[in-house]
Amino acid sequence: MIYEFNNLKPVIHPTAFIHPLAAVTGDVIIGKDVYVGPGAAIRGDWGRIIIEDGCNVQENCTIHMFPGITITLKESAHIGHGAIVHGANIGKNVLVGMNAVIMDNSEIGDESIVGALAFIKADSKFEPRSLIVGNPAKKMKEVSDDMIAWKTEGTKLYQQLPKECYETLKGCEPLREVEPNRPTASAAYKTWNETKK
Repeated sequence: MIYEFNNLKPVIHPTAFIHPLAAVTGDVIIGKDVYVGPGAAIRGDWGRIIIEDGCNVQENCTIHMFPGITITLKESAHIGHGAIVHGANIGKNVLVGMNAVIMDNSEIGDESIVGALAFIKADSKFEPRSLIVGNPAKKMKEVSDDMIAWKTEGTKLYQQLPKECYETLKGCEPLREVEPNRPTASAAYKTWNETKK
């Protein structure tokens, strides 16, 4: 659902896909080819949230801040399932792993990777290409070219997902038994993707 708050309506590019079970509230600006999954809460009630082109905010993520703050998820940021970004800025082409927590006034440099379950305390600053893990989180090493190439390819799938959702996602009644010769989801995706080339 999309909610106006204090006379501010979210601004969402027409190519972005916001799942109906997500909540986007108030002063939120969402760019092109952004995917927001079910259960995500993007709450711009006390400050502004900017989600640049090609980002994804997956299932059950929370994006919020303290009053008067503007936060940005820069182009192609990838926020994994269940992650929380509270008052922090996420650099270009960053991967935030599942259930990671990034606290207020933190800065994650471009092309960094934040490991699953990492806890980044408030006021933390990480330079570009940092591999960040642990609780409290620390930089373990620099992200390699191979690692960032892997991340970039994964994000490309999410950048295609809004179009696919608009074209194929619909409510339905479930089948009561498996039909003969049922294709796998990966085979169905491959077929859909090949028809779009």
